[in-house]
Amino acid sequence: MKFNVRTWLPVTAIILTACGQSSKQEATDSTTANEVSATAPDAETKNQQGYILPGLEHGFEQSPINIVSTPNERGHHSITLYFKDEVNKIENLGHTVQLDFAEGSTITQDDTTFAFKQCHFHTPSEHLIDGMTFPMEMHIVNLMPNEDKNATPQYLVIGVLFKEGKENKFIADFLNAIPKEEHETAELKAGSVKLADLFGVIPKEIKGHYYNYRGSLTTPPFTESVRWYITKHIFEASAEQMEAINKIEGNNARHVQALYGRTVATN
Repeated sequence: MKFNVRTWLPVTAIILTACGQSSKQEATDSTTANEVSATAPDAETKNQQGYILPGLEHGFEQSPINIVSTPNERGHHSITLYFKDEVNKIENLGHTVQLDFAEGSTITQDDTTFAFKQCHFHTPSEHLIDGMTFPMEMHIVNLMPNEDKNATPQYLVIGVLFKEGKENKFIADFLNAIPKEEHETAELKAGSVKLADLFGVIPKEIKGHYYNYRGSLTTPPFTESVRWYITKHIFEASAEQMEAINKIEGNNARHVQALYGRTVATN
């Protein structure tokens, strides 16, 4: 399989007085390029993604993380789903492939309800399990409705990890429908792409199958308002399927971040 895995590249910063003005302008351009609306569930350009090193400038509850599978606290959240499984659009955003959900599906954690918005892909995976990186990760993004436009958006995101294996029907159903050009959107026929083809029967309640922790968006602005649920089950997709997605979006995984005292629960 010709698959690009994340590599560690040492970075050396060289500052020359003669280039001071040029460097200042480049920094300004970079800052402008990385300004993203607080409501963005993902980066908007390839400049806003990548293997970003952990740091403190964004806070102490950053994502992704390395999840140690044992031991974990027992979670006490009640998770219920009302999911109609209606994917109606597919987008080539350049930095990722995104599937959009029709309105009407919800997921409730305890007494807080979130609306299904979209799912998108990262190659390789962003979350690690016991230090292991997987070839691909899918994020199912759910947003809490809020009429206050100045309030910090609140998310519940389900992370699904993939390993190399047999062809995945869910991916096969949309792979050829991905628009060829960046920032293009294609309509999908109702019922042609269904998450049920990935999960089988989608449960009404989530119990014992996920790792749960509080974290952040993994792209600018790295807002720390995400309730993460990472599947324990590792799904399969063929090498060709994952390579095709990687060819479109590139290596768009953020580096794992420190826990800083946070706990990971099993829900």
